[in-house]
Amino acid sequence: MTLDEVLKGLFPGGHDVKTSKDGWITGHGKRRDGGPIAVIGVANGVPLGAAGVLPLAEHVLGVVEKGGDTPILVLVDTEGQLMARREEMIGLNEYLAHLAKCLLLASQHGHRTVGLEYGRASAGAFLATALATDSLVGLPGAEPAVMDLPSMARVTKLPEDKLKELAKTTPVFAPGLDHLAQTGAVAEIWDPAKPLDGQLEAALRNAGQKDVRDQLGAERKGRPAAAKVARQVIAAATGQTHDAAAA
Repeated sequence: MTLDEVLKGLFPGGHDVKTSKDGWITGHGKRRDGGPIAVIGVANGVPLGAAGVLPLAEHVLGVVEKGGDTPILVLVDTEGQLMARREEMIGLNEYLAHLAKCLLLASQHGHRTVGLEYGRASAGAFLATALATDSLVGLPGAEPAVMDLPSMARVTKLPEDKLKELAKTTPVFAPGLDHLAQTGAVAEIWDPAKPLDGQLEAALRNAGQKDVRDQLGAERKGRPAAAKVARQVIAAATGQTHDAAAA
């Protein structure tokens, strides 16, 4: 689906969401009950650099400063962070971390955050936008990847063919919407044949400050150990017994 189609489906009551010439999305939409929802994101598959992070973070902080409980929707279609020497020299990693922290701050102040992956997304830009929300959903055709297989091969020094074989049985090695849903990173995949505004309302109801991605990964058999390890770490940190942590 195109961004215009997504926005029309999400906000049949209207919106003022704009996309800058550089691909940065900001604005507000009207929910089913007439209430507002703040919208940020990246469009047209453009890479996210330091200059793009700042207006998005500013929009999020503006929501927090205003108070109330206005939720935030993060729309994502980006090839990743801007790969340029200048960006690295000025500390793009810190800019991306700043955006992720702003979304976390908003969540902690009662603003539910939902990420919607409708196009491409990868690497640091994916982590700082869609994966930094309380809950991430996707539309069929989206192409999310924390790291693509060629890049993973360069980092791990494993042959790409070997990684392709592993990806067939181990979702954590595989990019793609279905694989990320199996690991729990994507909470659900929406049905484009159904009203998007209704699915958005359901996603907002399910979004919360408690991170359940490890539990979803265990239930879907895509990341079987994460939830158990997390419970053990919490038990050790809080002085609970191992049996209680494993329950």
